[in-house]
Amino acid sequence: MVQAPERSVTAQLTDDTRLDDGGMPQKSLVEAIHDTLLEEMRADDRIVTLGEDVGRRGGVFRVTAGFLEEFGEDRVLDTPLAESGIIGTAIGMALNGLRPVAEIQFLDFIHPAMDQIMNEAARIRYRSNNDFSCPMVIRAPFGGGVHGALYHSQSIEAVFVHTPGLKVVAPATPADAKGLLRAAIRDEDPVLFLEHKKMYRLIKGPVPEGDHDVPLGQARIAQDGTDATIVTYGMMVHEAQKAAAEVAQETGASIEVIDLRSLKPLDEWTIVESVKKTAKALVVTEANGLCSVASEVAALIGEAAFAYLDAPVMRVTAPDVPATPYSPPLEQAFMVDAEKIGAALRRLIAY
Repeated sequence: MVQAPERSVTAQLTDDTRLDDGGMPQKSLVEAIHDTLLEEMRADDRIVTLGEDVGRRGGVFRVTAGFLEEFGEDRVLDTPLAESGIIGTAIGMALNGLRPVAEIQFLDFIHPAMDQIMNEAARIRYRSNNDFSCPMVIRAPFGGGVHGALYHSQSIEAVFVHTPGLKVVAPATPADAKGLLRAAIRDEDPVLFLEHKKMYRLIKGPVPEGDHDVPLGQARIAQDGTDATIVTYGMMVHEAQKAAAEVAQETGASIEVIDLRSLKPLDEWTIVESVKKTAKALVVTEANGLCSVASEVAALIGEAAFAYLDAPVMRVTAPDVPATPYSPPLEQAFMVDAEKIGAALRRLIAY
């Protein structure tokens, strides 16, 4: 059984850096990822990073800015525009003693590499009867709300959560970005590390210095409550907290917000214990609802906490349309936000 998670400070959905942080440095999400990967590469020469434009350009989001100058072309590899080649190369590196961190420029571009990820990397330990492992990290920006339209806004994480042998994480705070990335690099199996691109410079918060690990498979109670539970991850944690604050002010209800952090393995214990306490559950994902992470969490609650429920499990998800529209009004209609979460939360509280 997974142990109860520690309570940690939630980053603010603002550029304001005021936080009672005990003197810890303030960083944006992108700074936390950059600094953590830099520290890890300095500490372990087995770690290499590869991907499209990660070297000379420093990545399209500047996550690897300055890496080429410090580590050279042997450890910072600019690759062709061939995602299957990026992941195939990383698998070969992992099997031969390196610790590759492969960047897929956008999660939307990962489809050509799915065979390498799902049929090779995720199955190497199983197919070799535990003789081989594949310690590699795949970094990928995901999520919408940045006017990226069809091919720069997708949230297709459920495809990978469905894949045995693969771990999937999605930090919502700079501190968790550091802790989860360190844990992912040290893990002996492949980890998909999802970075919500809207959060890169929007979300700031305190980041512990030195050794700071967040165990894979451990959720975080972002906000304590007693009257209803919201379960979500990534950017939606901040939207959920905003909605919870508005509904609490209106109704006096106390809302608990769970940040999953790790989509696979899933912290079932924290989810179930929270719902047993509050008796009402709302599950939120930015992805399409059908066969989503929200579907799995709702099913878990139905199976493990049904007798404790005072209302049906509710979900807020993106609509079942092919992709995020480019038109700003249509994009706004597609995206899950605090207003939509708040509307569902009010219905849940009133049930």
